[in-house]
Amino acid sequence: MSERITAPYGTWPSPLGAQRVAAGVKPLSAPRIDGDSIFWLEGRPAEAGRVAAVRRAAQGAGEAVTPAPFNVRSRVHEYGGGAYAVHGGTAYFSNFADNLVYAQAPDAAPQPLTANGQHRHADFEFDAGRNRLIAVREDHSAGGHEPVNSLVALPLDPAAPQMVLASGFDFFAAPRLSPDGRQLAWICWNQPLMPWNGSELWLGDVAANGQLTNTRRVAGSASESLCQPAWSPAGELFVVSDRTGWWNLYRVNNDTLAPAYAMQAEFGQPMWVFAQSLYGFTGSHELVAACIEGAVSRLVKIDLQSGTLVTLASPFTDVKELRAGEGFIVVHAAAAHLPDQIVRIDVASGHHEVLAQAMQEVPSAQYLSTPESITFPSAGGRDSYGFFYPPTNGDCEAPTGELPPLIVTSHGGPTSMSTNSLRLSIQFWTSRGFAVLDVNYGGSTGYGRAYMDLLKGQWGIVDVEDCVAGAQYLAQRGRVDPIRMAIRGGSASGFTTLCALTFHRVFQAGASHYGVSDLAALDADTHKFESRYTSYLVAPPPQRDALYRERSPSLHTDKLSCPMIFFQGLDDKVVPPSQSVSMVDALRSRGIPVAYVPFEGEGHGFRRLENIQRSLEAELFFYAQVFGFVQADAVMPVDIIPPISTP
Repeated sequence: MSERITAPYGTWPSPLGAQRVAAGVKPLSAPRIDGDSIFWLEGRPAEAGRVAAVRRAAQGAGEAVTPAPFNVRSRVHEYGGGAYAVHGGTAYFSNFADNLVYAQAPDAAPQPLTANGQHRHADFEFDAGRNRLIAVREDHSAGGHEPVNSLVALPLDPAAPQMVLASGFDFFAAPRLSPDGRQLAWICWNQPLMPWNGSELWLGDVAANGQLTNTRRVAGSASESLCQPAWSPAGELFVVSDRTGWWNLYRVNNDTLAPAYAMQAEFGQPMWVFAQSLYGFTGSHELVAACIEGAVSRLVKIDLQSGTLVTLASPFTDVKELRAGEGFIVVHAAAAHLPDQIVRIDVASGHHEVLAQAMQEVPSAQYLSTPESITFPSAGGRDSYGFFYPPTNGDCEAPTGELPPLIVTSHGGPTSMSTNSLRLSIQFWTSRGFAVLDVNYGGSTGYGRAYMDLLKGQWGIVDVEDCVAGAQYLAQRGRVDPIRMAIRGGSASGFTTLCALTFHRVFQAGASHYGVSDLAALDADTHKFESRYTSYLVAPPPQRDALYRERSPSLHTDKLSCPMIFFQGLDDKVVPPSQSVSMVDALRSRGIPVAYVPFEGEGHGFRRLENIQRSLEAELFFYAQVFGFVQADAVMPVDIIPPISTP
């Protein structure tokens, strides 16, 4: 083994280059089981970020099903999800470019099933008995008015008329047909609620003409969140409810809910995207689920007759999605040193077969920081949580007595959760000598409803306090340098970042990736799904107006005094570019060093390889300028106006 190099933190040469981070991760999602075949979705950063459906037959490697330029993504709720379904070898999918639904039979070109691009569809359920798809439709044909959502039936014969099955609520999700085709269950909710605040489970009988009859609400209210309805092979309906303060599994018996297994853990997750699933049936009376405790997942098997639960041996600590077949499951999962994978697991033997992996080559463990779950005190005497990643590089060590710079980050959402799975976007920093703290602030999921509701009316307060407290906790314990601390974040986490820099004096630099800076502008510009979200996060009108003024960083730029860098997709419909531009202009007018990096053709999040690479390199260059070190990477400089003066 070669002798380790002694070099200041931040200057360590790393094999995890920005290009490798961008190109080395192939986004995976949405596993599906179709007979002996397993399907999933793969992102293709080198193909302008398009998403392809991939099929792996009983034997052999995965092969792309949908040809370029087809892009299997839905724009319903803007975040999409549930963009395809498979049945009998045919994939039915939403194409991002034109919003049309296509049928992709084996060895055939995709054929459109719809013709109106103003109608977006998602969360497809195949109705074999009636030769149709059931889906959520978002109708944008009303022009400047909010789109209208409903459940519809799409016949596989494009000449046949479509049918509206359910309407009257602001939002619909998860249409699930019983095994005999006689009943349909679904989730719905109204504004100003988000589905994790309050939603309803409905059930209807499917009549001979395909319409729904005897529709009724089974459960739900403004304070109960329901998700993931699913039918067992025996025809029993199950659903996840948080009525006890935890998203637990329930049977539906005579239109009432009965616990299937009760525990202080989460079997659900916030419904930001469609078609989520964390459990499935591996037999008539057996299900396998991912349960989340403290933002860490484990796989469990529940015997529905005896009511017993056993933990399955598994290396995974972050299960993002689970689908079940007879005696086996397919999961989209990861762990601290395991990248995102699509894995088939035999329940009886525990045998794992990796079908797809997000990274072609996993970095050597000597360059991978192992996250530590930490609990730290925050404002008001509450505890907050996070994952701490110490600097790690087997080739390098820091001079004696030096403390590492810290980057604090947090998830977007803000109703979401950071996990401890392998992310090269974090290891990029730790392998160069940065410490990283990924905060699950009050408002995060994975810790029960009470912890999630800490953010009710407190967005821009509790999340910020917890990020500040986490940084101070590490500094006080001598694990990071208190005068070299930065905070970064995207979307809602960008808002947290901007608030922390504006209203506190703990961090010396910040990076906002398409972050919210003006709450009133966010309400004016954002899409229907989130258009009332701030009623929960801040306050309902008219009380929120004064709070918007108090908490919007763009209205308090006179309090912001440290250098910043902004990254923004110019096609972002969730947080429009004007949010970043207004902050950049204000800071430049005051002579605060600031950089602005816009990306053509990118929306809410960056998908193109060259843009992911550029954003990482630009941020590294920026921190090197702020903290006064010379990074080992040769990167293209970014314009910082005015330039940062060096001592």
